[in-house]
Amino acid sequence: MNDSKTAILIDSGCDISMELVKKYDIKMLSLKVMYGDDVFDDGVDIDPLEVYRKFPDEVPKTSTPNMQDVLDVVESIRAEGYENIIAITISSGLSGTYNTIRMTFNEIEDMKTYAFDTKNISIGSGLFAIWAARQLEEGRGFDEVVAGLEHKIGDSKVFFYMDTLDYLRKGGRINPAVAIVGKALNLKPIISCNDKGVYYTVAKIRGTHKGLNKLFNSAMEYAEDGGKVMIGLMNGAATETAAEVKPMILEALPDCEIVVEKQITATMAIHTGPGLIGIGIFKL
Repeated sequence: MNDSKTAILIDSGCDISMELVKKYDIKMLSLKVMYGDDVFDDGVDIDPLEVYRKFPDEVPKTSTPNMQDVLDVVESIRAEGYENIIAITISSGLSGTYNTIRMTFNEIEDMKTYAFDTKNISIGSGLFAIWAARQLEEGRGFDEVVAGLEHKIGDSKVFFYMDTLDYLRKGGRINPAVAIVGKALNLKPIISCNDKGVYYTVAKIRGTHKGLNKLFNSAMEYAEDGGKVMIGLMNGAATETAAEVKPMILEALPDCEIVVEKQITATMAIHTGPGLIGIGIFKL
């Protein structure tokens, strides 16, 4: 436990590796994956690769935690001796998790709490949590870390290359007609979140090779001068492709720190499909 007795709470959509969750004692609230009446905790008891194996015949639904789920986590955090909680969530523009946590926190009077809407998704959100946990580890207090998060809201961004538009269409994220045309023309989308925390298309490139190059270039442009940054390198059933992208990042950003390399969590896999590569950039 850090000196300020402040816990970092994330939702599973932040896509942090379990190694980092354990290292920084980060608490996690799981999103839900539902196959009919069977409900699984994202990041805990469902393998993302199993989701891919069941595609396209079975595409599960997802749901957000409820207020009781949040209260249960808060009680467990309190029982460990923490006195403050900073919750870091995926974008309120893509999930109801932030609002559920915020409303629950409003009912808690005996702890200092703060809910941070990252306006981001996956590791674009998770990098905020890693940064905040390190700030606490270095001795900064609750108020200082909260102020720092608000100041750095524009310093994290994730870019995703997707091999297919089908799952964005099934999840209601894009217009069906756009997906059909994209598939016919072999267009590969590069997706990110805008400043409102909503998906937007950075580019649509014809062909896989050009699409991956555009992904890399978009991420490097965001990193700007090649200064010190944290990187998250994500994949959706595409570990070999991610391994090809990694040396390109290290060559372009020799001072970067790749803090996360992993398969995206099941809830992200459901909405994006196989063949995804994601690069998250956090400016330090």
